[in-house]
Amino acid sequence: MNFKDLFEFLETLNNNNSKEWMDQNRSWYEQVKADYVLWLEDLDEELSKVDPDYFSLPGKKAINRINNNLLFHPNKPTYKDHIGAGLDKRPQTGDFYIHLGLEEIFVAGGFYKPKPDFLKSIREAIDYNGDEFKKIINSRSFQKHFGGLMKDEDQLKTAPKGFPQDHKHIDLLRLKSFAAMKMFTPQEVLSADFKAQVIESYQVLLPFRRYLNTAVTV
Repeated sequence: MNFKDLFEFLETLNNNNSKEWMDQNRSWYEQVKADYVLWLEDLDEELSKVDPDYFSLPGKKAINRINNNLLFHPNKPTYKDHIGAGLDKRPQTGDFYIHLGLEEIFVAGGFYKPKPDFLKSIREAIDYNGDEFKKIINSRSFQKHFGGLMKDEDQLKTAPKGFPQDHKHIDLLRLKSFAAMKMFTPQEVLSADFKAQVIESYQVLLPFRRYLNTAVTV
C-alpha cells in the first residue's frame, strides 16, 4: 500500500475541496481507494488469525464514504480530510476503527456516544461487574498502549438515573462514551511495520471491546 500517495491525495483534495475537482481526478481517488481496500482485506485476513471470533468483512464494506453528509451538516466541506474504515464490524457491536487523516491518524474501538439503549446496557454491566472492566482498562498493556479511555467532555456531572451517587464505579457510570484510541504519526504509517502495529493495537484492545460488546448484546 502506497500510504504516501494516499496522504498526497487527501492533501490535494483538501486544497481543492469540490465536486468539480473530484470529477476531474476521480481516477486518482479510485486508485488510492482500491489500494487501500486491498490493504484492508489483507489486514482482515491477518486479524482473523489472531481472533477466533473475528467477524470478517470485505474491504469495500469496511471503508467509509469520503463524502461528508451535507444533509445533516450543510456547513462542512464536500469531502472529508480523512479515510476511515471499520473492521470486525459485527452487527450491533462496536467495531475496530482505523482513521487515516491530515489532522489525525489513529486506531480506536469501543462505543463513542452510543445510542441510549446501548449506553444503558453498558452502565448495567458496569454496575454488575465493573471491577472486571476496571481491571481491563487499568492493565499495564492497555495503559501503555492507549493511556486509558478517551476523554469524555460530555459526561454527566451527577449519577445517571437509577444509580446512587456513591456507587463504587460512579466515575465510569457518568461517562457517555466508552472508547479507546491510539494515535500514530505519518512516519509510523509509512514505516514497514505499520500493519504489525495495527494488529498489536487490535489485540490489546480486544478484551475491552469484548466486554462492551457482551454488555450491549446480552
